[in-house]
Amino acid sequence: MSAQTAVLTRPSWRDYYELTKPRVVMLMILTSVIGMLLAVPGMVPLDILLFGNLGIALCAGSAAAVNHLVDRHIDIKMARTSNRPVARGRVEPQKAVLFALLLGCAGMATLLVFVNALTAWLTLFSLLGYAVIYTMFLKRATPQNIVIGGIAGAAPPLLGWTAVTGEISGHGLLLVLIIFAWTPPHFWALAVHRRDDYAKADIPMLPVTHGVAYTKLHILLYTFILFAVTLLPFATAMLGWLYLLGAVVLGLGFIYWAVEMLRDRNPQAGMETFRYSIIYLMALFCIMLLDHYLIAV
Repeated sequence: MSAQTAVLTRPSWRDYYELTKPRVVMLMILTSVIGMLLAVPGMVPLDILLFGNLGIALCAGSAAAVNHLVDRHIDIKMARTSNRPVARGRVEPQKAVLFALLLGCAGMATLLVFVNALTAWLTLFSLLGYAVIYTMFLKRATPQNIVIGGIAGAAPPLLGWTAVTGEISGHGLLLVLIIFAWTPPHFWALAVHRRDDYAKADIPMLPVTHGVAYTKLHILLYTFILFAVTLLPFATAMLGWLYLLGAVVLGLGFIYWAVEMLRDRNPQAGMETFRYSIIYLMALFCIMLLDHYLIAV
């Protein structure tokens, strides 16, 4: 390899940044921050807010880097992921391993030293759940991969809650349940749109193994489950009327898009549902925060 080629293929900081899946991590940290704020009537101590979310973000970035590493052979076959740093060879697998270890160790150390052991170990279990159980096994083993593995991605609001309180609460678990119910319709909407890619990569996503119509029906069914689950914070007196109104309006919007997919009249309905699902989750958690401080306090 010539010196010029070596320079051209040398990874940049942007490649390592991409390994962490920053958009996914930012959404996780949003739910973690709101989990912290919902856990107390006033303000979260600044050191917990800073170091708790830093540790969670570092561990989430570590899990994402492992995902890039393990999936590099299938990423190159899919249009959505073909330009990822490890798949393209811009970051060598050995360097991706070291980067993931560095982030994971730094995250765990931050949580153990500055937050509490419960949050650190729960974060580690979440990291291993996504990076090992989901990425290495479930993703290639069953079309229910995203349902079973979704519990790992649903943990951040509980991690935020335990970072502040030092204990697992039923209300914190409710936040986990909401994201757990949200994950299948969110991800399957994308999987329907990218069905050919998953088929080419031989990944048994639901639209590949059971067909698009079957998947669309299950997106609608899971959206109804999500709608019911999002009513629980009001039913348990965790949150008030403002949250209930927001949950109902946002939930009806999600149901609308799920029905649009099932009607099969809009070829872009899958991606539009996927995009709405992200806005939905961000808006739902922000409304929780507004209700907590404007109504509940």
